[in-house]
Amino acid sequence: MDTAVVEPNSDGTEAPKGVIDDRGEPMENAKIVARDVNVFYGEKQALFDVNLDIPENRVTALIGPSGCGKSTFLRCLNRMNDVIDICRVKGRIEIEGQDVYDPALDVVQLRARVGMVFQKPNPFPKSIYDNIAYGPRIHGTVTSKAELDEVVRSSLEKSGLLKEVEDRLDEPGTSLSGGQQQRLCIARAIAVSPDVILMDEPCSALDPIATARIEELIENLRERYTIVIVTHSMQQAARVSQRTAFFHLGNLVEVDDTEQMFTNPRDERTQGYITGRYG
Repeated sequence: MDTAVVEPNSDGTEAPKGVIDDRGEPMENAKIVARDVNVFYGEKQALFDVNLDIPENRVTALIGPSGCGKSTFLRCLNRMNDVIDICRVKGRIEIEGQDVYDPALDVVQLRARVGMVFQKPNPFPKSIYDNIAYGPRIHGTVTSKAELDEVVRSSLEKSGLLKEVEDRLDEPGTSLSGGQQQRLCIARAIAVSPDVILMDEPCSALDPIATARIEELIENLRERYTIVIVTHSMQQAARVSQRTAFFHLGNLVEVDDTEQMFTNPRDERTQGYITGRYG
């Protein structure tokens, strides 16, 4: 449910101020529910009381100026912030009702369930085949070479890469172009059958043609996966997402359906960012 803190303008009319976010009961099809999430790096607070519902089988875009907290929030979803010694996370994040920060939760299993694709393509220094086979092997999700072969082919096919590499699976993953490497990383994430795929500016290092391929892939993948993407490109957010959340100075300012956000934002800070007055 969206709520707004409303204060009067100087002319007496009402305008939304503060946070317009998800509170109270989660939306009906929420895959991920975050409530009162605060993140600290040492004494510095990076996120303030973030409340956000992320719907299943949709693309949710996180937008905002550099340093606004969108990538910090993304990394909370699979506990990547755990690797930063000075980082503390408070609040509650649930995936299908399971507390992500439950001390009894196996973080390795969480990161298999919540895959991540980074800003810069980072294939392992292994063959194309072994890049994808790595996850199923270490998680023990396959029992035979034939089953592993099928997982590799299926993952490459879902990532739109199979036709381009099926005759050279023994070649290094690093031999591929930048766009192909990023699709290989997506195939690697898919191979362990995640529920959620996180993407942290996955196209920022790619040319326009490769970016278009990744965006087309995202559209196809959302039929099977819940996707959360951080992007510095508002045009990309408008193209690929169904729901958009705008962060500013560590606060979640506004979240809404993407079309509504870009055509009729309710907070003046969102309006200012979308129209390019700052950013």
